[in-house]
Amino acid sequence: MSQSTATSQQAADAILLDSRPPQGCWSEFDYLWLTDHCTRLVEFADGCIEELPVPTDSHQSILTSLFRLFDQLVRPQGGVALVAPLRLRIPNGRFREPDLMLLLDAADPRRQDRYWLGADLVAEVVSPDDPERDYAEKRSDYAEVGIPEYWIVDPRGPSITVLTLDRDRYADHGPCAPGDVATSATLDGYEVAVATVFQARPTP
Repeated sequence: MSQSTATSQQAADAILLDSRPPQGCWSEFDYLWLTDHCTRLVEFADGCIEELPVPTDSHQSILTSLFRLFDQLVRPQGGVALVAPLRLRIPNGRFREPDLMLLLDAADPRRQDRYWLGADLVAEVVSPDDPERDYAEKRSDYAEVGIPEYWIVDPRGPSITVLTLDRDRYADHGPCAPGDVATSATLDGYEVAVATVFQARPTP
């Protein structure tokens, strides 16, 4: 992408965001239109949009490492793993953009082109601007849509917390630190050394 093209897109993003409806007055149509035309990461809940922080090198390095581990497992078995930006629709017209989403069957009808209607596993790399978003708000949203497993990958520990759905809420299996092995209930027999996920993290 040329410098002029990048600048034009940034200017377009600014215009789109400046012309937005007041918070609390957004519709699902408004949100989808905005995110179809804007390159920013934006989530939607209760008539409000939230612009997510631009991912850092550290965030993307960890996410890429995690994606490779899951992709190598599920793709040969007919599954699919994808990373953000990709929208996930929550009941009542809310939308999240998980860092990683996975389906065991690539032909699963929940895999829609414009946005997914569910997943078998999601993962978030915790952002330092608002950890509560990943630990509490998204935990509630992902349980509501019925996602069986949620991985919270926190660079601050570092640690990985694997949550599994028990009826309508997640059971917390505790943070796994480097030296531990994180195991999946959804992916039968799958386990990953926590240190492997964080080894790509750059040294400041």
